[in-house]
Amino acid sequence: MEPDWPEPSPSADMETGKLTKQDLAIDTRRHRYPFCIVWTPIPCLTWLFPFIGHMGICTSGGVIRDFAGPYFVSEDNMGFGNPTKYWQLDPGSSDSDRREWDNAVHQASETYKGRMHNLLCDNCHSHVALALNLQMYDGSTHWNMVKLALYMMIYGKYTSWGSAAKTWVPFLLCVGVILAVAFLVRP
Repeated sequence: MEPDWPEPSPSADMETGKLTKQDLAIDTRRHRYPFCIVWTPIPCLTWLFPFIGHMGICTSGGVIRDFAGPYFVSEDNMGFGNPTKYWQLDPGSSDSDRREWDNAVHQASETYKGRMHNLLCDNCHSHVALALNLQMYDGSTHWNMVKLALYMMIYGKYTSWGSAAKTWVPFLLCVGVILAVAFLVRP
């Protein structure tokens, strides 16, 4: 089945095919993140380990694709809620154009529609890594879940102050409770 390609934006430079600022614009209200990797916290797990969360990859039009569970890749409905962080990739760092980018996201999604989800080994991060590997993003075919988690921590931007709070407040509360209990139980 061929993916439903987004129509070229009216702002695209039709002579050169180059992307404009409008093509790359992030729209957090509509949840459109062109050429981005997106991230959202996983309740309980992120509360204890704030660097662990759920990840998806977006098409050139900003549509989110994420491996949300066994044999299921969702479209524009992330498994644990709307993105709280995004990392916009440079479309020029790939050997592909807009159509090839979307095709790599589509191929990775089709592959993961046939896979069992495993929290530790073959998960949403692996889905994103496959899409990047298929298009040799940044000249590499060695994208993996650890590299993506690290890069998201370094390069990811929160969608709002509330999103940052959604990630860090539960963790800080857990740490506070643990420290309070440790000091109260101390002889």
